[in-house]
Amino acid sequence: MTATSPAQPAPFAAGSSEPPLPILDLSRLDGLAAERALFLSELRAAIRRFGAFYVTGHGVGQGTLDDAFALSRRFFDLPERDKLAIEMVHSPHFRGYTRAGWERTRGRADWREQVDIGSERPTLPTGLDAPAWARLQGPNQWPDALPELRPTVLGLQDALTDVTTRLLRGVALAIGQPEDAFDSIIADAPTQLVKLIRYPGHDTTREEGVSGQGVGPHKDSGLLTLVLQHQQSGLQAETADGWVDVPPIPGTFVVNAGELLELATDGYFRAAVHQVVTPAAGIDRLSIAFFLGARLDVRVPVLPLPPDLAAEARGPERDPDNPLLRNVGENSLKSRLRSHPDVAQRHYADLLAATA
Repeated sequence: MTATSPAQPAPFAAGSSEPPLPILDLSRLDGLAAERALFLSELRAAIRRFGAFYVTGHGVGQGTLDDAFALSRRFFDLPERDKLAIEMVHSPHFRGYTRAGWERTRGRADWREQVDIGSERPTLPTGLDAPAWARLQGPNQWPDALPELRPTVLGLQDALTDVTTRLLRGVALAIGQPEDAFDSIIADAPTQLVKLIRYPGHDTTREEGVSGQGVGPHKDSGLLTLVLQHQQSGLQAETADGWVDVPPIPGTFVVNAGELLELATDGYFRAAVHQVVTPAAGIDRLSIAFFLGARLDVRVPVLPLPPDLAAEARGPERDPDNPLLRNVGENSLKSRLRSHPDVAQRHYADLLAATA
């Protein structure tokens, strides 16, 4: 990847007085005491109100981002046979390529193609005494037709892990915790996942059976998610005033709070509900999402919030269609089984039979 100076943010879109979500400069976390305190206050307010915000000052160079998007484009331009060679259905670890319409959100097809790349770790034992979630850990699938993808994506994964870990330290301080409050559940082997995503454009008024759902409304299952948007809009966030567009702002990432953060704060923070609308016919949308979660083998604790914050904690949201589980491996597996029924049927048929 190209080493360049950090990407610089541009002013918000012309004609708009302010962005739909707050823009926070992560470099202020390392500033003088007064500036740091103000940043932490704004961080807490942004997650409390929206569950999401834009972040700049993250230190990831524009060249790094350009390289990642260029290789993402090259991957999606490969012949179908090369992409299907690493189709996710071949992986019990939910790694690899997914065709448009094959992932599900709340039972409905998402109109996007993508490749999922996680931490490069050895397969765990999966005997009778092993938990079902142990099957989630294992190697990635890489396309022989694009060998450059592996070093680029794994380098990006490292860079985004650093950004997200810094953000988590800020989140901890913002709610009156030691800055290392999350270290015990992410140390050594956090859950890491990079998704390279392409949303093909289509005319939903003319194509029978095709909806405008790029990805349906959902919460992410981890602690924090970074969304790297390319050029085309489509991301939307649910707020108290309804759905708002969250367009790309150069030099920024969108940060979404996830389910594990909701659990750890007893609902003081709620995970962001978001979706993506399919682009119009003739254009497409690229994005890269990075998910950081806790280790698969841990149970998320409830942090001892200061009394004034604890009094405002609402408890985790009670959704019978999406129960939040404190066991990280179980929570992650729940999400993956629902999202990828083909992988579930091939590699987890025993679990499906047990719950039928």
